[in-house]
Amino acid sequence: MDMRQLETLLAVERYGGFAAAAQAVNLTASAVSQQISALERELGADLFDRSRRPPALTAKGAEVVRSARMILQIYTETKASGPGGPVRGTLALGTLRTGADSLLPRTLARMRELYPDLSVRLRIGMAEELMSEVASGQLDAALVADHVAVPSSLRWTEVVREPLVVLTPPGTTDLCLEDLVRNTPYIRYRTQVPLARQIDTEMARLNVAPKQLVSVNTMTAVIGCVHAGLGFAVIPYLTLQDRITASLNWFPFGAPPISRRLGVVQRPSSGRTEVLTSLVSALTEMGRPRDDND
Repeated sequence: MDMRQLETLLAVERYGGFAAAAQAVNLTASAVSQQISALERELGADLFDRSRRPPALTAKGAEVVRSARMILQIYTETKASGPGGPVRGTLALGTLRTGADSLLPRTLARMRELYPDLSVRLRIGMAEELMSEVASGQLDAALVADHVAVPSSLRWTEVVREPLVVLTPPGTTDLCLEDLVRNTPYIRYRTQVPLARQIDTEMARLNVAPKQLVSVNTMTAVIGCVHAGLGFAVIPYLTLQDRITASLNWFPFGAPPISRRLGVVQRPSSGRTEVLTSLVSALTEMGRPRDDND
């Protein structure tokens, strides 16, 4: 048994078949099949039920997958953190899409100053998926919002508290939210994430339904539509630090202003404690409001 076989086993389990796993790990399908067969012979048990399409894990296979995740996690963390030497290896980090636009890139630039030999693999996805991958050891940590249920096996640490703001298109200065709703089309952030649901809930409390002109599923597209003058939108405050918003006006959303919290979710015990502690500190620093001249 070697690490490559265990990595291949996890790839088959994750991608749902030998062919898909082969593409993901840059092997041929026959090579993947040979590695799994060799592992089965060594363990003396079938790991996959090949009578089903795609092959499904047997009970023994599911047990070995759980053990493989633990072994690879320990191996990776031990290899990456030699005593007294520079921190090396790869930090597997997950984030929400809104965190990947500005906050994470600036944070990773700061982390590079502290750990120049550390590589980062960034995974962008939904909060539930990211937390599952942290719990299974596929990710070291993930940046997620507070409006999700964090499993008891993980720890969530707040790093940013940001208000939601109303971003207005050119020519709509000095308008309140009610005036905007009555007179200006609304650009809706439409996706199955807590932020979108939070915005929709608050918008539904208005006495007047907005005229929805465009509905998109990325925050970048939302801001682009506002910048083009198509309508107004509700966005996280940190997004205002992107250059595209420099010529646009904004004001707090809600009375009192509504906020969301972002935090780092991680396993309570990890060989990457030092790096993750630095990550939390860097995210907290980068999440503070910046002056226009910063």
